Amino acid sequence: MDVRPMLAPIRNRKINSMAHDHPFPARRKPVLLAAVAGLLALTAATFWAPVPAAAAAPSTPYLPKPTGPHRVGTMSLHLTDTSRRDPWVPTAKARELMVSLWYPTAARDGQRAPYVTPKESELLLKGSGIKELEKIPPKGLSWTRTNAFVDAEPAGRRRSLPLVVMSPGFTWPRSSLTGLAEDLASRGYVVASIDHTYENFATTFPDGRVTTCAACEIEPDDNADADDFGQKVIRNRAVDISFVLDQLTGPHPKWKGASLINSARIAMAGQSIGGAAAPETMLKDSRVRAGINMDGSMFLPIPKSGLARPFMLMGSPAGDSTWKRDWEHLTGWKRWLVVKGALHPSFTDYDMLIQQLGVDLGGDLKETRSMDITRKYVEAFLDLHLRGKPQPLLDKPSPRYPEVQFCSPPAKSCQ
Repeated sequence: MDVRPMLAPIRNRKINSMAHDHPFPARRKPVLLAAVAGLLALTAATFWAPVPAAAAAPSTPYLPKPTGPHRVGTMSLHLTDTSRRDPWVPTAKARELMVSLWYPTAARDGQRAPYVTPKESELLLKGSGIKELEKIPPKGLSWTRTNAFVDAEPAGRRRSLPLVVMSPGFTWPRSSLTGLAEDLASRGYVVASIDHTYENFATTFPDGRVTTCAACEIEPDDNADADDFGQKVIRNRAVDISFVLDQLTGPHPKWKGASLINSARIAMAGQSIGGAAAPETMLKDSRVRAGINMDGSMFLPIPKSGLARPFMLMGSPAGDSTWKRDWEHLTGWKRWLVVKGALHPSFTDYDMLIQQLGVDLGGDLKETRSMDITRKYVEAFLDLHLRGKPQPLLDKPSPRYPEVQFCSPPAKSCQ
């Protein structure tokens, strides 16, 4: 279905991610909400559609092996914040979250973690509404081979591991950033990726409940309502993240490996609206020392007083007017990187996995290239600002990664 004639950009910003085709969830047209994740940005001109050429035969999708020296463990936490009601479902008397942790382990074998459940895969692909994705079996994403061992014993010295908290795109689950999380864990980080309940197509709880996207039922009527909606999402995520940090680094941590975390070395990385939530989180929570926004429009402006901690913008060539607006308010170390050939999903697992499942979304980053670039630059940023290790990669363009442009206004190539 060609949805371009149906585009209704609200200040050229959108909240969907895989399809980039409609700014907000519509009750009667959920397919136009979030084709599988969440961007709060991109112009109508940047709409992509799956390439109509014959797709390759689907293969078993896989995440590339981690590149660090450590094996990787993973586990899930069910956390309940009894201090507040859920912002999307007021009848829920507490805010419940599911969090996935990835971390170094000495375990040599074990059960590989599932990527998503078959039901989550079905809801995710169905929610996209992209006709080309109908070629993928409903359970297709659940076949993905991961690299982490379930419930493996954490390894490391006390207070030695930096912590990176991750927030996914709107409508996308925490698993959408697994490839990056596994690699960070293999390099000695603890990674906590959060499902912001009722903001994605499917979150599965330990008791078997599967919550869906209640926030998708909200349909802003005009520009002001659109801004209010985006700002509500961002503010809510900042509270979620601070709560998770309390549960991991507070006096009564909920994870058995919490003593390994160095609470003085915490950063946040997010994709789409998850990235847009990073500045707000940093402004509200001084524990977060550095932040990364991967292709997310900043519905909530950075105040004129500025954000003085390190920050990196990393996005697709489409550009975003809110980045230009907020650039001068990033007053600490900062970088603005544009990845040629990238699509919005290229900063998650999905561009790569969907290619492996036989559907080409139309980007120029083939095979594992999108994952390779994302891993390399995110890790360089984190190693510099959480570990103090010099990173020449962040000083100038690299011949190994010619797709990555260094940008700052008024560089015309980045507009």
